[in-house]
Amino acid sequence: MTPPRRDAGAPLPPVAPEVLAAAVESLTTRLRGRLDQAVESLATTRVDLAEDGTYGIRCGADAWVTLAPGPSGTITSPDQARCTCLLSPRCLHRTAALAASPLAAAIPSREPGPSPDRVPSADSDTGRGPSAGSDTGRVPSAGLDTDRDPSAGPDPDPSPERAPSAAAVPSAGPVPSAGRVPSAGGASPAGPVSSAGPGLPTDAAPSAATALAGGPAPSGGPAVPTGPAARAVRAVSSAGPASPAVPGRRPSAAQVRAAGGLWAAASAVLAAGAVAAGAVPQAELLRAAHTARLAGLHRAEGAALAVVRHLRATRDPQGAHRAHRADELVTSLRELLLVTHRLKAADPDPELIGGVPHNHRPDGPLRLYGVCREPVVGPGGAGGVVTHLVDDTGRWYTLRDVGPGGPARARRAGTAHVAVRSFLSDHERLSRGGLVVTGAVVAPDGRLLAERGVRATFAAGRPWADAVPATAAPDRLGSGHAPPLTGCDVRIVAADGDEVLVHVLTGDAPGPTVRLAPAHRHPALAHSVNLRRLGACPGLEVRVLGRVDPGRVTTLRPVAVGPVPGAATTLRLPQEWRDRADLGYDLLADAHFPAGAHCPPPPRTAVADARPVDSPLRRIRDLVELAVTGGRRAAAEPARDGDRASHVAALRRGGFATGADLFAALGAVAARRPRDAFGRPARDDQDQYAAQWLATAVYLTGTEAALARGLWHQ
Repeated sequence: MTPPRRDAGAPLPPVAPEVLAAAVESLTTRLRGRLDQAVESLATTRVDLAEDGTYGIRCGADAWVTLAPGPSGTITSPDQARCTCLLSPRCLHRTAALAASPLAAAIPSREPGPSPDRVPSADSDTGRGPSAGSDTGRVPSAGLDTDRDPSAGPDPDPSPERAPSAAAVPSAGPVPSAGRVPSAGGASPAGPVSSAGPGLPTDAAPSAATALAGGPAPSGGPAVPTGPAARAVRAVSSAGPASPAVPGRRPSAAQVRAAGGLWAAASAVLAAGAVAAGAVPQAELLRAAHTARLAGLHRAEGAALAVVRHLRATRDPQGAHRAHRADELVTSLRELLLVTHRLKAADPDPELIGGVPHNHRPDGPLRLYGVCREPVVGPGGAGGVVTHLVDDTGRWYTLRDVGPGGPARARRAGTAHVAVRSFLSDHERLSRGGLVVTGAVVAPDGRLLAERGVRATFAAGRPWADAVPATAAPDRLGSGHAPPLTGCDVRIVAADGDEVLVHVLTGDAPGPTVRLAPAHRHPALAHSVNLRRLGACPGLEVRVLGRVDPGRVTTLRPVAVGPVPGAATTLRLPQEWRDRADLGYDLLADAHFPAGAHCPPPPRTAVADARPVDSPLRRIRDLVELAVTGGRRAAAEPARDGDRASHVAALRRGGFATGADLFAALGAVAARRPRDAFGRPARDDQDQYAAQWLATAVYLTGTEAALARGLWHQ
C-alpha cells in the first residue's frame, strides 16, 4: 500500500447499507455485543488518507483496516474493506470501521469525479473540509450545492427545514409531517371542529380498552389495535391528495413479506429506543431495507435509511444537537411504520410503493427570486448557509453551502461566493436579488445542484412582500421542491428573555399571543441579539418568516423579518436590504426602528400574563418522543405514577378526547408484560406496542398540523 499521508481531519468514506448489514450479520454473538464500544472508540481514532485514495485506520497493534472506495467515492462491495487481523473479514475491526462510516445516499452520482462546473476550493479540492476548530477568516467559493459529493449521503444540515422528515425520507405519500405547516390556501380537515382550537377535527372518545383490542392483519401479520388507534391511522393517512388505487395492483407476496420484515425491525428499534438501538439493531434495519429495495419498496427503503441516519445523529457522542433530532426521528419512524403497516396488510395504494428518487430537470430556465439566508449549525462540527428562493409559481428551492467548521463557518458562509462557470456572486446578494438557471438540476428536496450543462445568471429580485408567495409549494417530499416557510404579520408585545411575545395580526380582530424563539442560540450568530432588540420595542409591527417549532405550535422560529406594508410603526430598513433582515446575519440597529419615540410604552400587562398557553397536545408529544428516545420502559413510566390521570384529564378538558384515550392506551400497552402461570413472558406483544405508538403519533401529527393552520394562517 502507498505510504499514508497523515491527516487527522480525513472523514471516512460513505458505505452502502447492504455492505454494512452483511458485515454485522457475519459477526459472532460475542463480537456483536462489543460492536457499539468499538464504534465509539473509532470516533477519536486518526484516519489516514493515502495518495491512492484509500483510508487507513489503526485499530490495534496487529489490526490495520483499509477502506478502498470505488470511483464514486463509496464502499459498495465487501472486498473494498479489509483488515490485517486473523479473523478478517469476520472481525470486529472491519465491521466497526464500516459502522462508523456515513451511509451512502440513495441517489448515486451520475458521473464519477468532480463536475466541470465545480469550483475548486479549500473545502472541496481534496474531498475534505477544514477541521471543526479551524478558522481561516475566509470562506472558499462554493457552487450550487457543490460542497458535497452526491454519493456521500445527506448533508449534515440539521436546519429545521429538515425537521419534517425530510431530510431524507422520500415520503411520496399523503402523510402530513409534524412541524410542517401547510399554506394558508391548504384545505382544512373535513369534519366537525372542536372547541380546543381552530381547525381541530373532533372524534368520538371510545374507551382506552377499545384502543387495545386487536385483530389479525389481512396479511397474516400480528394483531394491530382498532378503535381510536385504527381511526387515527386511517384519518391521517388519508389526509391530503392521495393517488387512486389501481385495480389489481396489490403488493405482491414478496413485497408483503419485505414489508413485514421492515415492520419487525422498526418495531424492535422502537421498543429499544434510540439510547439502546446501537449498531446491531441498525444493521438489522438496514438488512430489511435492502430486502425492501430488492422487492421494489422504494418509499419504505428510504424511510428506513432515514431512521438509521437519525438514530446515528441522536447517538452521536460528540454531537451537541441531540435535542433537535428527537422530532426528526419521530417523523421518520412514524413514516416507516405507517408505510410498512399498510403494505403488509396488502393495501393497494400505489403511493405506498414509491419510486426511486431522481434529480429533476425543469423544462426551460428557472427564474428564481431570493427570499432570505439561514445559518446552518449541525452535529459533527458542520456549519454553513442555506439561501431560500422561490419561482413565479410559488415553489421553493434552496442553495446550500454546508461543510465542516461549525458556527464560525456558518457565520462566514453568509457572504461566501457562489460560482457556476462564469457566474460569480454571493449568498447575501442572491438572497436579495434573483437568479436565472438554465439546464437546472434540482434534487428531490429542492436543492439546486451543479452538474454538467448548468448555467446561471444573476437577475434582479423583487420586494419581499412579492417574493414570499401567498400559496406555498406542495407539502410533499420527493417532488423536487423545498418545503415552504411560514410567514405572518405580528405586533410585538414584550420580551421574555431572548424570546419575544407577539400578537398575530388578523385584521380587525385581536390575534392570538404566540412566541418568537431564536432559530439558533449560538453567540456567533445574530438571532438572539436581534430578537432581544425587537422585544425592546413593544407595539412594533413586523413581518416574520420562519418555521413553527415542531414541538410547540405556539412558537415560531423566525429566520427573517421585514416591515409591514402600510403600518405606521414598523421597521425602516435600508434600501439595499430590500425590505428584509436575515436574523442570523444582519444586525438590527436604532436606525432601523421608527424615529422619535421609537415605540409606544410597554403595556401594563405582566409578561407572565401575556405568555401563550401551550396546547395540551404537548403532553402527547412528550410521551411519543420519550418512547422513541428512551424505549418502551421509558414510555411505561407515566403509567406507573399518578401523573397519567392528570395528563388524561388535561387532554379531555382541552377537547382532545381521542388524544386522551390514545395517551392512556400507549402507557398501558408499554407497561404491560404478559406472563404465563410460571411468571415467564407468555408472548411478545412488540407488534401491538408499535401499532399503538403509531396510532398515537399519527393522531398527534394530524391534530398539530390542524392547530398550526388555524393559529398561523388565519
